[in-house]
Amino acid sequence: MKQLEGTAGKIRSMEIRGAGRIARAAAAELRDYSKRLAAKDINEFNEKMKFAAELLVGTRPTAVSLPNAVRAVMRYKCETVDEAKNEIKRLADEFITNSENAVKKIGEIGAKRVRDGDTIMTHCNSSAAISIMAAAHAQGKDITVIATESRPRMQGLLTIKQLDALGIKTTLIVDSAVRYFMKEADLVVMGADAVTVNGSVINKIGTSQLAMAAHDARKNVIIAAETYKFSPRTLLGELVEIEERDSGEVLSREKLAELPNVSVKNPAFDVTPREYIDLICTEVGAIPPEMAYVIIREFLGWGVEEMNSNPGFH
Repeated sequence: MKQLEGTAGKIRSMEIRGAGRIARAAAAELRDYSKRLAAKDINEFNEKMKFAAELLVGTRPTAVSLPNAVRAVMRYKCETVDEAKNEIKRLADEFITNSENAVKKIGEIGAKRVRDGDTIMTHCNSSAAISIMAAAHAQGKDITVIATESRPRMQGLLTIKQLDALGIKTTLIVDSAVRYFMKEADLVVMGADAVTVNGSVINKIGTSQLAMAAHDARKNVIIAAETYKFSPRTLLGELVEIEERDSGEVLSREKLAELPNVSVKNPAFDVTPREYIDLICTEVGAIPPEMAYVIIREFLGWGVEEMNSNPGFH
């Protein structure tokens, strides 16, 4: 139980961050938790696994990859505890492998949209988005990147470190300078924490303003997103919950205490409408935002009937 709570705590505190990493961590923890479980029968085992699944799903409400990963592992149906443990291991390992392969495939597909000499603007820290840049660079294309700081958690510092290690020339800019520097960009490539049925994208706060600046400047916006980041629950009209994080990430409690008339709002994500997005690059192909329903239905296997019978997950 301590290890389960530890993993949940790391996801909640963003020690484990990034939609793909969160999903893989949750799948791995369910696998490892099931191994450690001592249960006298399958009913007790199922109850304990359900508790673990709900604990993990509740840590980050916006990252749709999390409930999708949990659902992928929790679809086991077994008669004995030993069979269930073996099936959970198989499902978790399969999800983790597919997730890792998806990032590589997205890089291969997305790199075809990058031209030699392009300057790419990016935001936050996305393994899938970086995979596109890495693949283009590996192909010998002379690219440069403009990366935002991505306040207040400064995920952009992770991005520039990864790009620097790849040998890609990168410029770090403050978030509020995206419009100023958009004239220097040829293309915008960003990741996603969730994609809705109508093709809108939920991602790190500031994504929508960058996409809007790109739209205004007639620059293409590519979103790199694995299929498990698409949100089945939006088929029923549900909105993806936008996580509001602690104000201490923006202003220390001591500073805030000195300002009795000031409050701090710290949404972690925003919604980018599909009108600002030219392409969503997934591991099964590059699609227009309007095809998000096809991904949910054909590749995640969810329809309205499945939604109604599985109310617990996105």
